[in-house]
Amino acid sequence: MPELPDLQVFRHNLGKALLHKELKAIHVINKKKLHTTEEVLKKALEGQHLKAIERIGKELHFVFSNKHVLGMHLMLNGKLYLYHALNEQRHTIATLLFTDGTGLALTDFQGQAALTLDPEEKAAPDALSDVVDETWMRAVLAKKKITIKKFLLDQKNILGIGNAYADDILWDARISPFSICNKIPEQKVKALVKSIRYILTNAEKLIRKHHPDLIHGEVRDYMLVHNHKLQKSPGGAEILHDTSSGRKTYYTAEQELYA
Repeated sequence: MPELPDLQVFRHNLGKALLHKELKAIHVINKKKLHTTEEVLKKALEGQHLKAIERIGKELHFVFSNKHVLGMHLMLNGKLYLYHALNEQRHTIATLLFTDGTGLALTDFQGQAALTLDPEEKAAPDALSDVVDETWMRAVLAKKKITIKKFLLDQKNILGIGNAYADDILWDARISPFSICNKIPEQKVKALVKSIRYILTNAEKLIRKHHPDLIHGEVRDYMLVHNHKLQKSPGGAEILHDTSSGRKTYYTAEQELYA
């Protein structure tokens, strides 16, 4: 599944290719996960200019000139492809064709990628939002008795952080993923907030540098601990694995446990 840094790069590159173009036609081939009807989509979006592309958590939002928004969630295997005039991609969910002949295809061999017209505003803040500061984090963690990794992964708490980056964030902050939220001391809460922004923005910077045209897939080349090819962390400690939660967690003895 593409994670937040990947989606940031997708957003940037799709913007270069599509912004300010007029949408000629939208076609939904696989309606399995469509949250409205194709007719409603066409009426709302065709003939409108694409004004902005935003990333909200793990979704991309295509904002049109009449203020309608097309939300797109790639799920595990969704991919985006640019094309000219004719889409030849297999497993296509939907296509957006603009008046200059530029097209965007959303594909997913499992058919799970989802489109939503005017998605509801999320209650939780985005991981890169200015809302996610030390004061906010201290207040929300004080009310939680779950592990810090579970907290970070729950999109009802904070938007956009997936399994791999949660591990790297917690390693960078030197907090064990098994720490209980309301037991984490203030200085470590401060470190956590700093690590969230650093890990996510640095990953985006590296992906944009080495994969400048990326609009699909996921890049894991720059993970610090969540990488099956690594045996030791950047600090030299052995990388340990745990699967008791149903997800694979990568961590080291460098991380403090607060319980």
